[in-house]
Amino acid sequence: MTTPPNPLQDVPSHIHTLLNRLHAESLAQETALPADAFQASNFHEVMRDKFIALDQDKCHFIYQLCRSINAKTIVEAGTSYGVSTIYLALAVAANVAATGGKGTVVGTEYEANKAEQARAYWRECGGVVEDLIDLREGDLRETLKEDVAEVDLLLLDIWTPMALPTLQLIQPKMRYGAIVIADNTVKSGVKYKELLDYLRAPQSGFTNLTLPYSNGLEMSVYLPQGQ
Repeated sequence: MTTPPNPLQDVPSHIHTLLNRLHAESLAQETALPADAFQASNFHEVMRDKFIALDQDKCHFIYQLCRSINAKTIVEAGTSYGVSTIYLALAVAANVAATGGKGTVVGTEYEANKAEQARAYWRECGGVVEDLIDLREGDLRETLKEDVAEVDLLLLDIWTPMALPTLQLIQPKMRYGAIVIADNTVKSGVKYKELLDYLRAPQSGFTNLTLPYSNGLEMSVYLPQGQ
């Protein structure tokens, strides 16, 4: 079988090694979870020390997407241990190197222990990743009120009840053509109902497409009338 192409061709080998290791650890954790883990009443306790990282093929897609739209300001709601954040920072770094300007990935994480470990992984990557990330700890409904430049892409990989409030907070800062990505929208479609109803409503300003990745990946483009 032919190995699928990897869009991160020019990324240093030590970052590839780290990413492969982190994805493997995340997958091993998810495989070991009980079948009802995502419905458990103690969900937050169960997930407190889990990666639950975005699948590697989804990360490759989002990296490619960020390169294609020349994204330089990205907001990630739900950073966890910072695996997908590495891809976002690498894409922003490549875009800045290619077309100039400045770039930032604004990450959000509620759990202090996860934020600390994420920063350690980013240091391991080096300045090409670490220097581009602005990680905001605490309740994102407060931390994202702080200054955020015009947003090119919003990644929602977070507890589903927080998805719509996050979008509504960031939407006024999104440029025309900005993209919203939400993970697991098929598997967790019922939990995402408020978000999906909002995105798909007439006159919402969004065009929407469910991509056929595992458990669904929603891609919405912000194209409000009059802009």
